[in-house]
Order: sequence, then structure tokens, then C-alpha cells
Amino acid sequence: MAEAFDPADPLADIPDAARLDALAEVALMFPWPMPRVRDPAECHQVAYLVDKVLVPLSRGRGALEIAIGEGLAALAIGDRVVDLGYSNIGDYAREEHGINASTAVKMARLATRLRERPLLREAVRAGRVSPRKAEIVVAVARGEAEACWVHRAETETVRKLQADLGKPPGEEGDELPWKQLCVPMSSAERARVDEAFELARREMGPTTPKPQLFEAMCQEYLNAHPGPDEEGESESFFVTEEDLEPLKEYLEQQSNLWAGLTQVDPVQAPPESFEYDAKHLDALIRRRVAQRDRWEESFGHLATLMRSTRSWELLGFASFAHYCEERLGMAVRTVIQRARLERSLYQTPLLRTAMREKRISYEKARLLARDLDPVSIPGWIERAETMTCIELRRALDEEDERQMCARGALRIWLPATVAAVASAAFRAAQREAGRWISPTECLLRIADHFIEVWKPGLKGKQTLSQRIRKRDRHRCAVPGCSRAAGQSHHVEFLSQGGSDDPRNQTALCAVHHLRAIHPGRMRVTGQAPDKLRWVLRDGEVFRAGVRPRRS
Repeated sequence: MAEAFDPADPLADIPDAARLDALAEVALMFPWPMPRVRDPAECHQVAYLVDKVLVPLSRGRGALEIAIGEGLAALAIGDRVVDLGYSNIGDYAREEHGINASTAVKMARLATRLRERPLLREAVRAGRVSPRKAEIVVAVARGEAEACWVHRAETETVRKLQADLGKPPGEEGDELPWKQLCVPMSSAERARVDEAFELARREMGPTTPKPQLFEAMCQEYLNAHPGPDEEGESESFFVTEEDLEPLKEYLEQQSNLWAGLTQVDPVQAPPESFEYDAKHLDALIRRRVAQRDRWEESFGHLATLMRSTRSWELLGFASFAHYCEERLGMAVRTVIQRARLERSLYQTPLLRTAMREKRISYEKARLLARDLDPVSIPGWIERAETMTCIELRRALDEEDERQMCARGALRIWLPATVAAVASAAFRAAQREAGRWISPTECLLRIADHFIEVWKPGLKGKQTLSQRIRKRDRHRCAVPGCSRAAGQSHHVEFLSQGGSDDPRNQTALCAVHHLRAIHPGRMRVTGQAPDKLRWVLRDGEVFRAGVRPRRS
């Protein structure tokens, strides 16, 4: 089976690869920023040309993502991904290929569901149905109804499919639904809040995201302190996706809707067999990711132009989200995330150079571009080259915490749903106080209440295993692993003369401990906590995201 790989010509089996590469070159001919154009006819022409190049690039990208998803789904079977040193495909995809972990899981989940729907799977692979439409109809396209739903997905809009299946429309995507809580706070006040967060982590798990911890604290307060009856501040002045539905329907009913847009031939996902071992699957996925990356920069460039110039309006779409879903066949969040990174790359050329030179992955670039100023980017790029993605994310979070402490402030990013709970808890704190109090005081009352309720029940003597995990910050010590450490492991087994000395123990997640180390898929030597060496079964040293690969 290994003979199927030809490292010298990684694009040989991709239909229209030369055409798509040519389109990628054309895309870079559009300047950034676009010059101001006042002639309406010329504006329409520019919008048409950007769309003419952007759409086939998105179709090619989508087709390859289907192939990558099938490879990830195959790698998730049994212990294949453990053979590569990882506990799950999310960590593998993030560290080895720069794909966000949640995105990788979604790609694999869609590929798994398509296995049982051969007609829909073939339509998606052939480019007749976009991955976005497949996500919508995959739950109902089964059995005798599959052919009907495949036909509908080929001929109907995303909006129509969502409406008929009773699914809510996708979110309008100019801003993702996250809100920031930032309050002034002294070091003593910060210690009280940090103690509450630490208690929440002990109860909910050491790797629980901070928004979930904060939500638990607010919910605990609301259980004991009911909020006011009146609703919070109204946000009805925002235009919601539901408000755009009538406009979308009107536009889609027009006989000449998008008639002037170029018709794009399907871009077929390459046929592949995934009956391989972990090493061969890894090589296949690398091959597909490399193919996708050749078009990724051009796609991001054009998506940024389309969004910033609002060219989608000139093409007859109700919103940028409408254009992404119906024309590109992609979720708007995916497109916006890539466009935002592209804007950061315009402002920080050094970051783009590091990506092109493969010194950092897409995921590392996304993390670095998130909050850092251009002055600090060079030093962080150098650090990122020797760190895993998960280590980089943690280091950036810690740097952000350090800066907030120095400024005497606390900042938390919250999903809109958690922000609503926090708002209710803050109003409940004000009601309990009988007067208006600052957000800082509200937060302190919530933290103090949580400590009062939970601290007595979480006391107890720590075992040696718990002390080892606390030393290792409750994180699995295997490079690139994002799981919490639930167990401690003796580097030199007790049965082979090892001791209980802390230097002979390291914290591990259950997968790496029970399915990697003890079955012999991975070995660890050295001294804990920071002088450990990880080796795979075949003798290859495990360095997450940077280790060499054999074809």
C-alpha cells in the first residue's frame, strides 16, 4: 500500500490542481487595501472578479477538507492515534497540522456520518453538495429518503434547507458572540477571586475553561440570591439573523439572482482508501493538508477583500453570512476567522514570513495574532517555534493574566450565554446590597459566596498522587496533550525497582497512562518534571508537532 504515495508529486492525483494553483496566483494580483472606486459599474466588475476566483478556491478547499476529515475519522478508530503519541485526534490535528482541535473533531464527525450515506458522501466528494449543506441534511438523508435529500441539497439554498428542517439560521458573522468582562481589581481583591476559581477547578476539573468556572460561580450565587424580576438591558436594536430572513427569501426568489456570477465546475475530493496503519494515515493526512495550504493564503486574501469592501452586497446577497453559506458553501465563522488572521498578517509581515517558512503553523499564527502587539511578535515567534500549540496557548493566557494583574484589572472573555448569566448574578448582587454597587464589588460578593459554600466540603489530606498532579499543574506531561492529568505514573516501574520519589513520578491522562505507556506504545525515561524523554514504540523520539516523518 505504501507504493501509492509519491512524495515527489503530491498534487498528481488532484483534478484541476493546475487550474486551482493558477487561480491562487491570480488572487494575489488583487491589492490590499483595494483602491477606492467610485464608478458603480467598475465596483460591480471588481466584485464579480473577486467572486470568480474566490468561489473555486473555496470549493477546492472544501473538497480537501472532506478528504482530511475522512483521514482523521479513520485515525480515530481503535488506538491508531495513540500509536502516533496523541490521546485524541483533536490534539493530533492541532499539533501536527495546525488545525483547531474542535474543527478537526467536526470534520471527522461529518466524515463518519457520511460513511453510512453513500449517495450524500459521493455528492459531497464530487463537489455537487457543499460540506455546509451536508451538515444540515446528514441527519435526515438516510435510507429511502437519502436520494431525495441529496437532490434537494444540490438544488436548494442553505436557508431553505434550514427552514424546512426547523433548524435555526446560522449566526450573522461580523462579530462572534463573545463579550468581555473587564473590572478594576487590587491584588488583595484578585486573591479572593482567584481562590474561588481554584475551588471551582477542584470541583469541575483542572482543565475546565475559565468561562465555565465563572458560570458555575454565578449560578451558585443565583441559587441563593434571586435576581430582580425585570429583564436586563435590551439588545433589540441589534439586527439579528432572523430579521434578515425575509430579505434572503426575497433575493433568492428573484429569477436573475446571482445570474451574472460565474458557474463553477465541481472540484472533486481525491478518492482515497483509509485501510492503513497509523503511519500511513498520518502521511495521507499530511499530503492533503499540504495541498489545502497551497490555496489557503489566497483564499484568506480574497475573503478579506470580499468582506472589507462589502462586495457581497453588489452580488445580491443579504449579508456576508448569506454569501458564505450560499455561494462559498462554508460556515461564516470559518471564513471570518481566516479573514481576521489575514488582516493581522497584513499588519505583521514577520508573522506571514514565519508561516510561509513553516516555522509556525496556522494555529500558532492565529494564537499569536489574537492579542499581541507587533512589537512583541518577533520574540513570541521565536518561542513558538519550540513550543507545542497547547503550550503556546497556555503561555499566552498566562502572559495576559500577568499584564492584567500589573494593570490592576481582571479580564474574562465570556460566551453570550454565560454573559447573560453573569449579568443576572451582578443584578442579584446589587439587589442584595440594596443599592447600586460596582461590577468589582458584585464580582467579589459572588466569589466570597462561592468560597463560603464550597471551601468546607473540599478540604482533605492530599495523597502522593495528588501532590504529583498539583506539581505538574494537573496537566498531562506528554507533549501536546490537552487532557487533564487524572493519574500519576512511575517513570521507572515499581516492579522494576523504581521508587516513590517525586522525581520518578509524572502526571498523565488516563489515555496516555493506560493505552500508551503500559501497553508499550510509548516509553518515558529521565527525571520529572522537566527532564523527561518520550519515545514511540518504533524508537522514534516523540516531539509533538516537530518530529520528522517517514513517508
